Amino acid sequence: MTTERKPLVRKLSIRESAIRAGYRSGLEESISEQLKSLGNDFGYEAVKIPYYTPAMPRKYTPDFVLANGIIIESKGLFTAEDRKKHELVKAQNPSLDIRFVFSNSRQRITKLSKTTYGMWASARGFLYADKLIPLEWIKEIK
Repeated sequence: MTTERKPLVRKLSIRESAIRAGYRSGLEESISEQLKSLGNDFGYEAVKIPYYTPAMPRKYTPDFVLANGIIIESKGLFTAEDRKKHELVKAQNPSLDIRFVFSNSRQRITKLSKTTYGMWASARGFLYADKLIPLEWIKEIK
């Protein structure tokens, strides 16, 4: 007697699901769903902001731009390259209101560092939150 086996269907990872929905990470997709559920207009990677590294022009593409002009950058992994980029963007575009939503703001920037993502952001004048955009940010009038 033979039994038919159903083919195994692999469940998509959070990241794979997010990529299929047009985002780069599960965190970006979660933030997008939050904004949609609140009926909030937003742009996802909708603008290009110029900045320069020494002797090299670059463009920074923020993850989300809220209707009130606040720029939201979502970060799971926050590399040294990302940190340097955001320091340069802030220095060269001081009028922009860039804020971070971290997967975990208590994550250390390196294994040996005592500095966390949140400490790094605070020290440089960036507001930050964990997991989702605080409603106060979304409702903030600029």
